[in-house]
Amino acid sequence: MPSLTKVEWFRPALLIVGVITLLRWLLLAFDRTDLYVDESQYWLWGQHFAFGYYSKPPLIGWLIGAVTTVAGSDSTFWVRMPGAFLHGATALILGAWAARLYGPQAAILTAAAYATAPFAALGSLLISTDTVMAPFFAAALYAHHRLTETRAARYALYAGAAIGTAFMAKYAAIYFLLGVALAALRPEGRIGWRNAALLLLAFVVVISGNLIWNIAHQFTTLSHTVDNVGWVRQDNPLAGLNFASAAEFLVSQFAVAGPVIFAAVLLAIRKLPVQAAFVIPPLLVVTVQALLGTAQANWAVAAYFAGIPLAMGLLQDRPRWLGASFAVNAVFCIVLPLLTIFTGLQWQGAPLIERQLGRAAMSRQIIAIAHAQGNPPILADNRSVLADLFYTGQSEGLTYYAPRPQGRPDNHYEQSYPLPNGITGPLLWITKTAPACATATYPLDPTGGAYRKSGLAAYLVPAECADAQQ
Repeated sequence: MPSLTKVEWFRPALLIVGVITLLRWLLLAFDRTDLYVDESQYWLWGQHFAFGYYSKPPLIGWLIGAVTTVAGSDSTFWVRMPGAFLHGATALILGAWAARLYGPQAAILTAAAYATAPFAALGSLLISTDTVMAPFFAAALYAHHRLTETRAARYALYAGAAIGTAFMAKYAAIYFLLGVALAALRPEGRIGWRNAALLLLAFVVVISGNLIWNIAHQFTTLSHTVDNVGWVRQDNPLAGLNFASAAEFLVSQFAVAGPVIFAAVLLAIRKLPVQAAFVIPPLLVVTVQALLGTAQANWAVAAYFAGIPLAMGLLQDRPRWLGASFAVNAVFCIVLPLLTIFTGLQWQGAPLIERQLGRAAMSRQIIAIAHAQGNPPILADNRSVLADLFYTGQSEGLTYYAPRPQGRPDNHYEQSYPLPNGITGPLLWITKTAPACATATYPLDPTGGAYRKSGLAAYLVPAECADAQQ
């Protein structure tokens, strides 16, 4: 590769990332999958502006609401469209950081490696809080690095505002603050007490709306986050250490980041460079979480915002390993969108991406039954069914309810759309077990989709009966 200046890296990186992003949008236009339950819920949040929601901070709802409003469409394409752009922006921001760390060649490689990483490929097909968090977390890393170079107060404010915005997308952004503290153990990673205070001030100002919302709503979102951790509420979390779960999580990271990249990340942090302070906390905390309970593979994605530039700094002079990395990641980038287009592909009698199919079809069956019965309110005790009913049935003139919560609500629908007290008239109840007071039963066909083994059916019942059972 010819010698490039610190500025010239941007043009080839922008070309690579731009082409990847445009291709992802093109393929997304042919995507035949339904919104997943979380995506439908985020869309619903976007219809009602608030500084917080049941299970996540508000930024993803704001983003989806803004994009669909500007586009004038609530189609799955527009709900998911921001994903590819956000990952593309993250790739370029990390490229700018890598240019300062390792030079222009590493900057181009970092942008390309991030854009083609498996988690970025998947995050460009779906819309998730990880994806919304990504560019702001990356911007905070860049601002922190400039802060260590210059000690200029403006970079402290930039870093605090950026990570505060990331926190408004997902609370995992808190790993950045742990990283700042760990980085200060090395002289080259210190930012000074004044700048640390400015960084925290900017962070608190940005997240203040969500903090106030949580206080006003009995810390709903924070409580849900604790529920996900699980072992925090146990009397003796050390009683049943799950080494298999911890091993499974670590192995899964080879698929999340790409096998070569994850191996390179582990090698790069051995000598504990300053940047490792932003890699180790997510990996360590989530591994401990997996040891004490369970952990999803994507829970440590925050590690790779700093990890990929580190990996490229290590691999930039190893062309064979780079070639292997991009070849493996290219397979993910090609296969994943093709699976969303050719949804008829099956394995052992079921679609390969079964969880993404059949949700809208189930909603349309329920809606058709409701229309045929005079549009009674619909009660569903399945969160997935409710999520898609609100999305697919948004213009059907129907009312959807969740069961009334017994104590603290278990989901957003129990919190915001519980069955009213004293409701009367007929009610269409979507549930597994036939209510004793059902006056009519309507089978639901779950063939070839997410509800294939659900056993759900629709039952027409007097609302007073359902009310009495809540």
